[in-house]
Amino acid sequence: MSTPSPSLTKVAIVGASGYSGEELCALLDRHPMAEVTAVFSRQYAGQSLGEVMPRFTGHKIASLVFTEADPAKVAACDAGVVFLALPHGVAAEYAAVALKAGKIVIDLSADFRLRDAVVYADYYGGEHPAPELLREAIYAIPELSREAIKTSPLIACAGCYPTSIQLPLIPLLKAGVLVPEGIVASSASGVSGAGKKAAVDYLYAECNENMRAYGLPRHRHLSEVEQQLSHAAGEKVAITFIPHLSPMNRGIHSTIVATPTSGKTVADLKKVLLETYANEPFVRIREQPPETKHVTGTNFCDIALFDEPRTGRVVILSVIDNLVKGAAGQAVQCFNVRAGLPETSGLL
Repeated sequence: MSTPSPSLTKVAIVGASGYSGEELCALLDRHPMAEVTAVFSRQYAGQSLGEVMPRFTGHKIASLVFTEADPAKVAACDAGVVFLALPHGVAAEYAAVALKAGKIVIDLSADFRLRDAVVYADYYGGEHPAPELLREAIYAIPELSREAIKTSPLIACAGCYPTSIQLPLIPLLKAGVLVPEGIVASSASGVSGAGKKAAVDYLYAECNENMRAYGLPRHRHLSEVEQQLSHAAGEKVAITFIPHLSPMNRGIHSTIVATPTSGKTVADLKKVLLETYANEPFVRIREQPPETKHVTGTNFCDIALFDEPRTGRVVILSVIDNLVKGAAGQAVQCFNVRAGLPETSGLL
């Protein structure tokens, strides 16, 4: 493996004070090849990272001072790779300027996940801020789009729910062992999935000892899930997706119900997944139902399949940590692929 360019090991994080941004700081701080040279935040400009996040006291990045989050300042920083941990609709402006400055952009927002600006406007309630960049972006789940990531200047990391759904379903749809119609995905996410914001719905008293569905009938993530599943199946795929807010800090548990194609059994489906992910360090095929606590704080996705002979359907269970494999960990994994580094660097 060739030695990466020094510019590709210097990284900046925009939106470093949010949950995903903080997780990025933790992962990149321990990364053996990455050097975080700049962190950006409008709220905490002028304060050190250690002051804002005491957990990093004594770490090498603690002395970094937040710079005001401004696209021109991001473009002028010395990092060759810029991570955008920003809300949708905000990231695009930073991405456009950083790309013009010759930087590689790894975006954790939803701004570049969709190829069609009309679909973006439909699901996100506003015109896309940089539609000319949509065709340049690579939709990124490393296990499923590794080769494209290796050369792309604009890497759009998949959402957390979509990652948990696509990792089991895409290989099965590509292999033709799963019927594209009638797929149902019921997913539960920890409260950190909503981001670090003050809102009544996310108060402790509202979330504790409570579980509720939300985002019905069309959660925003449905758009990218159907886009990618349709591409894998070679035909239009429409699924039923029911997201839930679960009373835990972090984690996603997806229960997927689907129908095998004629003559196929759960053993055939499991064989496809075992072969697909045989050499993938972060996907584990389990015999028993996976639990969110088994992946908390890790970049793993654990998957298990079970036959439902009474209905002729199959139940697929998938769990990830929404802040790691669903956000920051996936972004670091993409960084490793793009920079030509061992893919597990900073993650194992």
